[in-house]
Amino acid sequence: MLSDLEKAVLSELFKNAKTSDRNIAKKLNVSQATITRARKKLESQGYIKRYTVIPNFGKLGCEIVAFTFVKMNPQIYSQKAEEVKSYAYKWPNSIYASRGEGLGMTGIIISLHKNYTDYLQKLNIFRRDWGQYIEDLQSFITTVTEGIVKEFSLEYIVEYLKQ
Repeated sequence: MLSDLEKAVLSELFKNAKTSDRNIAKKLNVSQATITRARKKLESQGYIKRYTVIPNFGKLGCEIVAFTFVKMNPQIYSQKAEEVKSYAYKWPNSIYASRGEGLGMTGIIISLHKNYTDYLQKLNIFRRDWGQYIEDLQSFITTVTEGIVKEFSLEYIVEYLKQ
């Protein structure tokens, strides 16, 4: 269980991972050493896996985010689990892939694409490589620039941690 201080440190880092221990200490009215110890504890216990940025995907040349839901033959996970994992890591545009359950599907892939043509090409390669195991495949595609109701950010999770 996280202490209130550890939750507060995480909250500040969710808002801005570049925030210095000194600035967090000022905001929380504790010493910098206390914050550094709390942060190192969060890292060593696996609460913080890495520090990263959330880029403007449009400025990086990506127009599309695709949520691809797949229903795979159950045998694939027992017979080819390592091959599936290795395959997923070969696609740098895929930012998340996991087994799961819902909508009659057993997995999800979240990927970024330069345009619709790039999306279709990658989807066709996936179908070619794994088609014999795919029972169903559905996608939800959205642009990174239009129709956004809530921008992607981890800072929103701060309110969740307060619960």
